[in-house]
Amino acid sequence: MTDITTEKARIGAPSAQPFINGFTEEGESLSPINSAESKAPLAGASAKSHSHGGGVGIPDSSRAGRLTSYNLADFKPLTGMEEDWRFTPLKRLRGLHTDALTGTAPEVLVTAPLGVLVETVDRNDKRIGSAAIPEDRVSANAWENFTEATVITVPAEAQVTDEISVLITGQGTEASAQHIVIEAKKFSKAVVVLDHQGTAVVSQNVEILVGDGADLTVISLQEWHDDSVHASSQQAKLGRDAKFKHIVVSLGGDLVRMTPSARFTATGAEVELLGLYFADAGQHLEQRLFVDHSVANCKSNVLYKGALQGKNAHTVWVGDVLIRKEAEGTDTYEANRNLVLTDGARADSVPNLEIETGLIEGAGHASATGRFDDEHLFYLMARGISEEVARRLVVRGFLNEIIQKIKVPALEERLTAAVERELAATNN
Repeated sequence: MTDITTEKARIGAPSAQPFINGFTEEGESLSPINSAESKAPLAGASAKSHSHGGGVGIPDSSRAGRLTSYNLADFKPLTGMEEDWRFTPLKRLRGLHTDALTGTAPEVLVTAPLGVLVETVDRNDKRIGSAAIPEDRVSANAWENFTEATVITVPAEAQVTDEISVLITGQGTEASAQHIVIEAKKFSKAVVVLDHQGTAVVSQNVEILVGDGADLTVISLQEWHDDSVHASSQQAKLGRDAKFKHIVVSLGGDLVRMTPSARFTATGAEVELLGLYFADAGQHLEQRLFVDHSVANCKSNVLYKGALQGKNAHTVWVGDVLIRKEAEGTDTYEANRNLVLTDGARADSVPNLEIETGLIEGAGHASATGRFDDEHLFYLMARGISEEVARRLVVRGFLNEIIQKIKVPALEERLTAAVERELAATNN
């Protein structure tokens, strides 16, 4: 196997380099359709903003000056020409960007260990807005229309060993709004699973507060019915020395658009953003991430992996990392990998890295989209493995890196079974 260097670069200006022979740094075998890797400059070098296709460095698209507002009227009507919406089929949003969201929101059922506080509050609760502020019209529409919120609080210093399950069940196809707040107080540790099921057309805001020294994992699973539309802004704010892991798994739904973000408020915090998605014919699965390094000496790591099959299956991944001038000592890396299983599918992948200081530990990004590598399949088939089984093994291994990071055995088994069902459909 041909090897490539993957350590974050310490020298040189940002650049784009193709993957050699389709191999990524994990040794995955992809026949490249589109791939790039970029490395950041050595500390003290001139700082630059750059991207691969995303337009970072252009004032209107810089994350440093992005419009945020709780008021829907502050956001102009969408045309589809906006940078944030250029990949999204607006007609399939079913009014989430244009209509009053008066439908019944998905039902929320929380199963939590003893000591975890679960509340239903009205929109005037003082905790609403403490971790997030809308960054786009769809999120602001949900903010304007929700009537009550679910608030989950992990007490200070609590070490919650069992996961907190949040079952979110759709109530129909009338456009609706939903609001959830998750707070892990200082020095606590917990895992929260947001499990989306049923049929819904919903714009959702999830606020996440990770207190000083807290360790929080939030897993958002989208296993909607085929007629569902789900737009979810999941924004996290981290305190000093906090650790936050966010995992997105998108499998079901007609259109699912996830926009996770993480913001540092004090030094020493660490963020890991992970994602897995599998798009079938006609599905649109979109992920747009933002990591805001606004203070010194914080770390972030992003890895999303997706597979696509069937006519008009479409996935979008846009990763924005902003390193502000105050964020000296930042260490960050983001990567997206896509495996196209059949003709007629399309994957768009745009890693953006915006750097305002050269005094960093390291920064880089990578993107690769490709098909099965014929040599890899031949290697397996030469050892008596059928082509169908060989293809399944490759995809299973490709996606398993994300699944095994979930650390919730029952959920890992469920996702493994779901991937197997998707692969079985490939051969039908």
